[in-house]
Amino acid sequence: MGATATASRSTLTIRESDMSAEPVFKSKSFASDAMRTLQAWVGHALRRLKIWLEPDNLQRLRPQLHYQAGVLAGFALAAAVLLGIADLATRSVIQTRLEEDLKASLEEVVPADLYDNNLLSDVLSVPSADANMGAAETLVYLAKKQGEVRAVSFKLVAPDGYAGPISLVMGIDRNGEILGVRVIAHMETPGLGDKIEVSKSKWVLDFNGKSLDNLSVEQWAVKKDGGVFDQFAGATITPRKVVQAIKRGMEFYRAHREQWLASSSH
Repeated sequence: MGATATASRSTLTIRESDMSAEPVFKSKSFASDAMRTLQAWVGHALRRLKIWLEPDNLQRLRPQLHYQAGVLAGFALAAAVLLGIADLATRSVIQTRLEEDLKASLEEVVPADLYDNNLLSDVLSVPSADANMGAAETLVYLAKKQGEVRAVSFKLVAPDGYAGPISLVMGIDRNGEILGVRVIAHMETPGLGDKIEVSKSKWVLDFNGKSLDNLSVEQWAVKKDGGVFDQFAGATITPRKVVQAIKRGMEFYRAHREQWLASSSH
């Protein structure tokens, strides 16, 4: 009886050993079979493609509708692949160029001696739908020197320019005075409304040093409307809408000033 039990245990041990080894054997066999199957499938596909591309076969298929549809589908697929490759190849380049353009715009409205940080890195996202800034969220770039916020800058939009939206960027110091304003995109009339560009006239420089404290509400307007800012001959709407947008930007700053200045790091 003891011998029988021993034999049974021995048999059981052998079988358990066999079972533990079996998955490894099957795994190796499966991988080998899968590789052979894949190689066979690729070889078969290449042979079929070679036959299909033979001149006599193409001549026979050319009048058939499914051949023409297949050719069009092939060209569409190739175009899609090429566009995808081009997008992957240029995406990082485009992103880098956009960041460089933004950095250059910010540097025009915030003097370099006011910060020692990376303006593109110190950013706050502030809800601005109610402020009529042209976006639901506005990115505010903090200019810091030795950890203290010395100025801020952000983009905003005058949505109702004469020919369409006018995109701006402005810088404001911690006292609420404008450091600079630049127009970064517009569709205004050449020779008239485009004088809002600093390259076409010095008009936009008149905002430097202005604030909600040193100008009254009435003065934040073009002279034709009783304000202090010049309008252009033959183009009043463009400067009027820019002035209104900049005033909204100043009010946006005033509403959030304490929060932004408290972002200083010590």
